[in-house]
Amino acid sequence: MTTTTVVHLLRHGEVHNPEGILYGRLPEFHLSENGVRMAERAAAWFAGRDIAALYSSPLERAKETAAPVADEFGLAIRLDDRLIEAANGFQGRALSSRSLTDVQVMRRLYNPFLPSWGEPYTEIVERMVDVVKLVRKEAWGREAVCVSHQLPIWMARRAAERKRLWHRPDRRQCNLASVTSLTFEEHRLVGVAYSEPAAGLYKPGRTVPGA
Repeated sequence: MTTTTVVHLLRHGEVHNPEGILYGRLPEFHLSENGVRMAERAAAWFAGRDIAALYSSPLERAKETAAPVADEFGLAIRLDDRLIEAANGFQGRALSSRSLTDVQVMRRLYNPFLPSWGEPYTEIVERMVDVVKLVRKEAWGREAVCVSHQLPIWMARRAAERKRLWHRPDRRQCNLASVTSLTFEEHRLVGVAYSEPAAGLYKPGRTVPGA
């Protein structure tokens, strides 16, 4: 009989960020009240599933998103640096369309295929694949949740679907508190699914920097 294991990649909820900066890996960025509700919606979405392990990025917004899942299943949250947000040279800045006239910004945009402004896509994929393999082994025959961030999850999905890694950031399908599910039969990936448990809490036309 074939053993099926599912690893769910859960993106964190909305962050309190009134200044609209690209927060990246900066500390002390917590979920907003709406973000807490998103995390609760995600935990409810997992209810009834056979979740055996729970991992999280060490950043506050990810740990706070993992907390309701931990409560739902009585699991400890295990932190793993490989799930952390991608490094970004624009971290700490408030970016807008006018930023394209900023010499300090433009000089970092010379290679969108790497990308030149942050952690290489190939390195993000490598660490995400490593942690998925670890979690799959621990949850063998059951399911697991890994709380991470938009770009690492999107890179893991594009690699899983054998698509090129460079892409348009505005076309990522990885919304707040969304779930990207990787289904394995033994060690073979057989399916990629996407869900938005918190869709009813999204704010039309609003983007969240540094997610």
